[in-house]
Amino acid sequence: MASNYRMTYSVDLVFCIDVTMSMDHILDTVKQNALNFYRDFQHLMEVKHKKVESLRVRIVAFRDYYYDRDEAMAVTDFFRLPEQAEDFRMCVECIEPKGGGDDPEDGLEALAYAIKSDWDQSALKKRQVIVVWSDEGTHDLGFGRSAANYPNGMAADFNELTQWWGSRRSPGHMEESAKRLILFTPDKPGWSQIRDNWNNVIHYESEAGSGLQDCDYDQILSAICNSI
Repeated sequence: MASNYRMTYSVDLVFCIDVTMSMDHILDTVKQNALNFYRDFQHLMEVKHKKVESLRVRIVAFRDYYYDRDEAMAVTDFFRLPEQAEDFRMCVECIEPKGGGDDPEDGLEALAYAIKSDWDQSALKKRQVIVVWSDEGTHDLGFGRSAANYPNGMAADFNELTQWWGSRRSPGHMEESAKRLILFTPDKPGWSQIRDNWNNVIHYESEAGSGLQDCDYDQILSAICNSI
């Protein structure tokens, strides 16, 4: 007898985007890639004969708490695509490069926000994917703790953030089999520490002053699709 059982796929994505002045030369490209993502993702999934019934995207735009204070972090809820595509477009197009102070930024705080997202747990098969774009390294967690708007409940240090990410031996805030972290970042402190110590991480090295090429975006897109 034929079965009506159907596997449900859901994909949650969080884009962590460095929006400091150093990203001015590539931010428009990153924003355009974010806006094209739904179309490109669905096309590639069709080519791979895979179907995703739920796709949600969230934005974490980060700068530097110590130098940028109230403008250090902008965090959205999830947008369900394509239903909320216009809201997502308006959000992305409002992102402007500014601030940043010194070279490193508060990318680890942005990653902490992403890890603690309200992930969809309803589907039988799911992916929880964080993508980070930055052209600089990161401060240690808590570098900007003196800022009045520094978040309460933030991970105290890298070790605690690692616990939030979790491992095969110790579950974190994301489902072990579902989670993926894709870094488009330089080989600099913070990002290299994550690459070398966390599981389920894919790292594409970026360099300050060089743009995000189409091939890099295609690699990121393929990495997400191949994980499903």
